[in-house]
Amino acid sequence: MWLKLKRNDKIGLFFFVAFVLSTTLIGLFEERFNEQQWQSERTTRYKLAEDIMESELLIGKTKKEVIALLGPASHSTLSGSDHLVYALGKPPSFFEAKAEKLVVVFENSFAIEVIHLQE
Repeated sequence: MWLKLKRNDKIGLFFFVAFVLSTTLIGLFEERFNEQQWQSERTTRYKLAEDIMESELLIGKTKKEVIALLGPASHSTLSGSDHLVYALGKPPSFFEAKAEKLVVVFENSFAIEVIHLQE
């Protein structure tokens, strides 16, 4: 039966298998937020930033709760709204890597937004 597939069916099957395999591998190697890793590996925090944003881990938390989870914030030169800034380190790059930061914005004492910035 496998040998009698039409050409278009073989191509479709190939792309389906490639899709399933690639999504499985991405899921296996994607970094999940880990408080201990966040605290101990400050230069590789950029690996955890995406999970923090996608899972909305910080949304709705108070400033004290965010500090308890992520630790003390970095010095900020940003002006404007109430926020905390965390240095994420520099991801590897073929070109000059830019420092990345995670900005947690608060409104009425609760985190409403998390922004990933590159400098």
